[in-house]
Amino acid sequence: MIIGREKEQRELLGLLEKEESQFCAVYGRRRVGKTYLIRETFNYQFCFQHTGVAKGTLRQQLTAFRNSLLAAGIKCAVPKTWIDAFELLKTLINQAPVGKKVLFIDELPWMDTPKGNLIGALENFWNGWATARREKDIVLIVCGSATSWISKKLLKDKGGLRGRLTLRIKLAPFTLRECELFAKSANLALGRKDVLELYMILGGIPYYWSFLKKGLSVAQNVDHLFFTETAQLRDEFEALYAILFKRPENYLKVIGSLSNGRKSGMTREEILQSCKLTDGGTFSTILEDLEECGFIRRFASADTAETNAMYQLIDNYTLFYYLCIKKNAFSDEHYWSNTFTSASHNTWKGQAFERVCLQHIPQIKTALGISGVQTNVCSWFARGTTERRGAQIDLVIQRADSFTDLCEMKHSDNVFTIDNDYAKDLQNKQSAYQELSKDRRTLHLVMVTTNGVTHNSNYNIIQNEITMDDLFAI
Repeated sequence: MIIGREKEQRELLGLLEKEESQFCAVYGRRRVGKTYLIRETFNYQFCFQHTGVAKGTLRQQLTAFRNSLLAAGIKCAVPKTWIDAFELLKTLINQAPVGKKVLFIDELPWMDTPKGNLIGALENFWNGWATARREKDIVLIVCGSATSWISKKLLKDKGGLRGRLTLRIKLAPFTLRECELFAKSANLALGRKDVLELYMILGGIPYYWSFLKKGLSVAQNVDHLFFTETAQLRDEFEALYAILFKRPENYLKVIGSLSNGRKSGMTREEILQSCKLTDGGTFSTILEDLEECGFIRRFASADTAETNAMYQLIDNYTLFYYLCIKKNAFSDEHYWSNTFTSASHNTWKGQAFERVCLQHIPQIKTALGISGVQTNVCSWFARGTTERRGAQIDLVIQRADSFTDLCEMKHSDNVFTIDNDYAKDLQNKQSAYQELSKDRRTLHLVMVTTNGVTHNSNYNIIQNEITMDDLFAI
């Protein structure tokens, strides 16, 4: 049973209603459910389906393609080139019954080996044959987890495939609400506090959530998933980056630096210095790939040049790996149950909750009553000087109705209290933004917390508060 994804299903099924042949790309973070969505939507009924081979050579890719043709009913030898392979696919299509022919090629980026000219052959197949058929009956769906590859080779291609996609679907991770529905469908007795904590660890990745066991507490489930000797996700981190990137070493250096750096993020120059990498096109590609795949976010201050942008680790699972899993030096199988109340884990909770909030901006806007208002969502920071402390606001919502919401995000197991020191910090941020930014709208301070804010003498400095329940809105 598919949880959510109604819009994506409608778009995919809509391809069958089009008069022309259709070319669709579905992409998104690894394990987000792309393959499952496509197979379930079309009830596993394809004229042809194939999956690329991870880290496979050209010969291995072509052999696997031949095997998929055999499964579809075409007896043939292993093709020598991709041009030959697509010629065989044409034969299969010509022999298929009348009606729409849905072709599903999964993990297309894996098939693109050096000197294989996959893109040239695909372009020839689509432009030179598929779209020229009188029947106009082909629906080609390609899929991939290497989001940066999909973006460069298909979405932004400057060659023959430019503008040829008729539909693109970037499949996002589940929201908190969708994870709550997933938990209910799996008969997991989880309250919203539990769903939030698991979301801070697993993100909205259905594959990870599928391993949760009913009858276990959150802490027991986390130990079961990551820390026991047979834990299903014990080696997920290494596999995640190794499969997405052909040379993951430098990618991991960047990720490692961001995990150990300031929680507010690092500049390009700071990352270079920390990683001891050479500046240039290769480094730019690494940053772009990590951003495209959803592991990091790049943000410039609302009124600062893009060249001064900051980079921040945003992937929930990766953050959890560096701040928690990697610290289990003694391989304690009950590490989470034994230490989840420690100071270091509280630090992780604070950072992880901020990421969850940034992943639920539509829900925050709805809670503020501005879902229909045109907004510019950004971050803002000002470096410290001898005269002024530095200041950073992770979520700034600039509104067309002449207001700006400065959002502060705080995780707390109980109702959050704004003490005098924190009140001064909030006022410093507001004053710095008002003085140094080019924004002349009326400013509102907004607190986004798990359980609300204590109504003490400092409560009046905020204009609105948003709680965990608001983040679960549809």
